[in-house]
Amino acid sequence: MWGTLTAVVSGTATTAAQADPAVARRAWPRWLALGVAFLLVAGVAAFWASGGARLLLAALGLFAVVRGAVLVAARDGLDQRPRGLGAGTAVAGGAALAVAAVPGALAGWVLLAATPLALLAASVVLLARGGAARRGGLVVLVWSALVTVLLVGTGLATDWDRARGGATLVTAFGVAVLGLVMVTGSAGLRAAAARPAPPQPAGCAGCACSGGGCGIPR
Repeated sequence: MWGTLTAVVSGTATTAAQADPAVARRAWPRWLALGVAFLLVAGVAAFWASGGARLLLAALGLFAVVRGAVLVAARDGLDQRPRGLGAGTAVAGGAALAVAAVPGALAGWVLLAATPLALLAASVVLLARGGAARRGGLVVLVWSALVTVLLVGTGLATDWDRARGGATLVTAFGVAVLGLVMVTGSAGLRAAAARPAPPQPAGCAGCACSGGGCGIPR
């Protein structure tokens, strides 16, 4: 699930810059709405002590299920990797939704265990990409170590209720960052949508026939 979110974050700038104008016109409102929704979820979860963890899991689980279903339904020739990734993402999202539906502290415990592992997984994904993403991966790797020490130290030194609350805040912060990235990406997509469509090649005028043809069907 978090691997999908990491991929979304790291690919936002490229997607916004390379988007086809027609695709961008359809995509930027969805990106904006999703980014605003993530920001609202993060803000509510950060101040909702009793239900913030369940809200975060429900939001992330729903996002993962929808994203996974889109990847499974996509047709990409003989490459089955996106479909496999989509199936795994959808299953993880369904599990998150199931946990979110359980009252009590279960969601907090899941976030307490999953947050350090998710940060570590995100750092590995970014480190494997190279370039600027690799530098970001180093930052996330250091952040994951600090978060792990903070959460475990809080649980051992005080109580695990505070540790679960800390994990909820860290997750809310990550969701807020994702929301900001989506909003920023929507601005890039909107700019791409405003660009004029590339001109379509004109019909064959016979100007290249003597040189073997230009490839345009006559």
